[in-house]
Amino acid sequence: MKQMIMNYLKAYRGLPREIYVIFFARVINAMGVFVFPLLIILMNQELNMSPKESGFVMMIGGFIFTFSSLLGGKLVDSIGRKKILVIFDTIAALFYMVCAFMPITMMTLVMLMAAMFCYGMSDPAHGALVADLTNKENRENAFSLTYLGFNLGFAIGPTLGGLLFSKRMFFLFFMGDAVTALIGVALIVLMIPETIGLSKDDTALSDAEKNEEGSIFRVILNRPILIYFSLIMLGYNFVYQQWSFLIPLHASEVYGKSGAALYGLLASFNGLIVILFTPYLTSKLDGRRNTWRIVIGGFFYLFGFGVLGFIDTKPAFFLTVFLMTLGEIIVVISFMPFIINHTPASHRGRMNSVLPMIIGLGHTVSPYLMGIALEYMAIAKAWHLISALMTISIIAMYVLDQREKGKSMTRPAKAHIN
Repeated sequence: MKQMIMNYLKAYRGLPREIYVIFFARVINAMGVFVFPLLIILMNQELNMSPKESGFVMMIGGFIFTFSSLLGGKLVDSIGRKKILVIFDTIAALFYMVCAFMPITMMTLVMLMAAMFCYGMSDPAHGALVADLTNKENRENAFSLTYLGFNLGFAIGPTLGGLLFSKRMFFLFFMGDAVTALIGVALIVLMIPETIGLSKDDTALSDAEKNEEGSIFRVILNRPILIYFSLIMLGYNFVYQQWSFLIPLHASEVYGKSGAALYGLLASFNGLIVILFTPYLTSKLDGRRNTWRIVIGGFFYLFGFGVLGFIDTKPAFFLTVFLMTLGEIIVVISFMPFIINHTPASHRGRMNSVLPMIIGLGHTVSPYLMGIALEYMAIAKAWHLISALMTISIIAMYVLDQREKGKSMTRPAKAHIN
């Protein structure tokens, strides 16, 4: 048993101590993630909003997150990673506390949008912090571990949140999310130093990560591959957003009021699959091109979400989540290392805001556009539309991967960029 556990965790040996602290902070934080996984159902059941209306609200929230992330990226590169993360994650938790003492009205949505603004401000700091603490050799494993940490907690959070929601225990629903977030912040405050100074030391950086002068837009224009990559990932994210939009709506349509509890179970099942398979997939895919891995992840999205276009029994929902989650793991542990490995250390915070702005448009516009689509087609037909978009995105990523493969074959082995 001990040897089995060691083999399971071998991808995470030898990482910086701070990465393990971030891992535990994310576990605790995610154990209280109650609100946003169930936001679409809250709007649908408690505020009697239509799919189009709730999709519009989610789109507005996405734009708020994107705008604040741009501001946060600049502050992260100038003021510091830790400072921005601690300040704005704390304020976001306080907005959740306010919601705990309010009846659920449209003002609740205002408070949640304010919290989303704060999380957008701090979001670039999370990626920049991990990037500063790692190098090209251990970065993918570090991102994999922090992703695993979130999902260890997420295996518990949504199920508990779904139960609290179904029993209308809204005080604990909001307060639990806030308190666990503050505990996670406390770990960062006490055990993680400010890392912005590490990013200014060129001696430990690869050529592509050397510090540069100039604006983030000049840096991006000098790296057109990042623009192509981000546009393709926009399509991936449009499809993935159905996990928090179309699936809960589908569950509510089929199972009524018990749809929230089912979705909570599905979310926890998602976390369980991440826990079981992330270390295995991280080890098995080690050394593969990030773009190739994302192509494979796209096929899991395609077959996973495609299931619900033909059958919507409870086993079908769980099969969808199983296949989709395998794709999620592969995509998540691959796309940020690809971006960071092509980014100057001096611009990590801004790159972690500008490119996610492009990629995040998929998340942002997807609920609203799919909400409109549902006015003209049944949910099953909407899944067929999603499958078509996923197919196009996979083909585009494959073309980019072949370009990366051709470039790597012309470089000396020591200069290979994964």
